[in-house]
Amino acid sequence: MTEGARGWSRVAYGGRFALALLRRLEEGIHPDVEVGRFLTEQASFAPTLPILGTVEYRRRGRPATTVAVLRAAGGPETDGLRHALDHLGRFFESVLAQGGGAPPPVPAREGPLRLAARGMPPLAQERIGSFLSDVQLLGRRTAEMHRALASDAGNPAFAPEPFSGLYQRALVQSLRVLIRECFQLLRRRLRDLDQGSRAAGQHLLSLEADLTRRFRSELQRRIGAARIRCHGDYRLQRLLYTGKDFVIADFEGDPARPLSERRIKRSPLRDVASMVRSLHHAATQALYGGVGAAGVRAEDLPTLEPWARFWKAWVSAAFVESYLAAAAGASFHPGSREELAALFDAALVETLLSELRHDLALHPERARWPLADLLAAVEG
Repeated sequence: MTEGARGWSRVAYGGRFALALLRRLEEGIHPDVEVGRFLTEQASFAPTLPILGTVEYRRRGRPATTVAVLRAAGGPETDGLRHALDHLGRFFESVLAQGGGAPPPVPAREGPLRLAARGMPPLAQERIGSFLSDVQLLGRRTAEMHRALASDAGNPAFAPEPFSGLYQRALVQSLRVLIRECFQLLRRRLRDLDQGSRAAGQHLLSLEADLTRRFRSELQRRIGAARIRCHGDYRLQRLLYTGKDFVIADFEGDPARPLSERRIKRSPLRDVASMVRSLHHAATQALYGGVGAAGVRAEDLPTLEPWARFWKAWVSAAFVESYLAAAAGASFHPGSREELAALFDAALVETLLSELRHDLALHPERARWPLADLLAAVEG
């Protein structure tokens, strides 16, 4: 038995089937089952693993509770994180073999949305190579997944819905609470951070009121794009890479949230922002260590750190650019640049705040990375 997504334990059967056992049981249809069946049986979305059967617990007069899900195994693939780490190991080796040298600086206040509009520089194409094509393919597959999830206007569980005033007010309130909780925790944990992170944290704290006002203003404007069902926990670990294509799996959403909340329709740019952060995490893991890291020597860090920033910037820009091109014209795609920026920035900052809150509470030694990225996103 192996640990899979955060809410599952998995048992593999000879490479043909995989049984996922839920570690936390809740009444009601499970999002992984609901979304998985919809994509394969109704929307004909091929890049996912079909559900072959489920185990449910039923009581008279009560909703069924999903206990386990049986899927077809995908074959001899690796997960998306391992694929990214393998590439990063080769990328760092190539940088060192060519004598290092600093790459052109990436503008600190230009996030992936702005960089995507710039176009890919030749040096990024030359040095990052085929992995750019991989993330461009991932961007297209992500947009195709969202188009499939928005394809049935007659199904109440999946029909796209407008951004109502009530939903927008709830979104603003949710962000306000998250900002307050994260900043309160940051004040308490400042002394646990290293000197550089402490200074960055103090600067971020001075921007709390500005950040709250900014998102209240941006998210109260009229939003014309539709809300849809999303993946909900979209990271490299939720992908399988076959060598030629990506297979998207694990539609359970965040298992820390109740089932009803995981089924809420949202802007799919939340999935896009989540994958951007996952790509950034892969570069950090490869550079500074962790399970499956590339094994970088401490003396090579000064050479490789600017190249890691270069990689993160242009790989995430390539993913976003490809996604936006493939999603253009869809009901969930923002109709204006201002609306796109407001929704994407809110999704990215929400993801960063959640990361920072988690690291401050449990792993303060890792908080410097989401702290630096959050500060750059806020000031950008």
